[in-house]
Amino acid sequence: MTARVADHGHPRRWADNAIRLIEADARRSADTHLLRYPLPSAWAADADVALYLKDETTHITGSLKHRLARSLFLYGLCNGWIAEGTTVVEASSGSTAVSEAYFAALLGLPFVAVMPASTSASKVALIEAQGGRCHFVEHSADVYAEAERIAAESGGHYLDQFTNAERATDWRGNNNIAESIFSQLRDEAHPIPDWVVVGAGTGGTSATIGRYIRYRRHPTRLCVVDPERSAFYPAYEQCRSDVVIEESSRIEGIGRPRVEPSFLPDVVDRMVAVPDAASVATMRHVSAVLGRRVGASTGTNVWGAFGLLAEMVADGRSGSVVTVLADSGDRYADTYFCDDWVAQQGLDTAGPAAVLAGFERSCRFAFA
Repeated sequence: MTARVADHGHPRRWADNAIRLIEADARRSADTHLLRYPLPSAWAADADVALYLKDETTHITGSLKHRLARSLFLYGLCNGWIAEGTTVVEASSGSTAVSEAYFAALLGLPFVAVMPASTSASKVALIEAQGGRCHFVEHSADVYAEAERIAAESGGHYLDQFTNAERATDWRGNNNIAESIFSQLRDEAHPIPDWVVVGAGTGGTSATIGRYIRYRRHPTRLCVVDPERSAFYPAYEQCRSDVVIEESSRIEGIGRPRVEPSFLPDVVDRMVAVPDAASVATMRHVSAVLGRRVGASTGTNVWGAFGLLAEMVADGRSGSVVTVLADSGDRYADTYFCDDWVAQQGLDTAGPAAVLAGFERSCRFAFA
């Protein structure tokens, strides 16, 4: 009997070099900073608690999504889905697309971001500045199918962040965000935090952190904060996965109209619904404290973190809380930092601002 051999060539050489380029890019980048947030002197001196911000703005593309984009490209390369000349496609109008466009350009690959026609010109400009091409659809719910269609017709690869985020990242370690946080806390007074607080867009970050906490057997709990017009919180509250919201989230980077496949509710210990006005008020508050602008999803994160700190102080417990500074507020000068835009969205920040002022004075805080 004659042996039969199927030989598809040797595409590994290009892929090997592509992986080397991504790894070299990561090696040139130092780890992101873990900042100690200055809690109010009015009460912090008498409370043995600390708040830390994992500053993801220092990535070369300016946001937490740089980690996800790197993982998605490595996942596609190592699975043999991305090769020389592959058109890479994503359904995203935000920071994920900016970061993915960067990695596509690094590898010399065409990149297409599929997004709603209502996407702001400033976001389109950021993606195009990294070499990406923007493709628009009329209805936001159509981005998934359109991205799949473009990838299929071009013989390309649909990165599909919403499905692959939780599986593309090695949650056991390999310099993921969870390993980085716990390593950087090692010499602090409370090196094992009571809580880590994150929002959910794809769900990949919460999945990575929640799994890592369990893998390392830490007593740390994971709190996921969720904005209005998002399916994650009601789905978690009702123990359902089929919740659908008709409107899109107003807090860029987090909140989804459906429960994405990468969101893993079983690794989440608590969820908190955060009003959009509270996210904007806290974003502006944190920007003033830090002396630099942060994005609205950071406001959502810190609102949740403040509430947990207030509970710890009220219970007489010492410890630390960690959350994420997800992206720079400089991207949102014409939206969240614009009073006219905020008013047009029907957001009244006066009430949340009063809650924040009360937290500054006495560490009293109400989530609602």
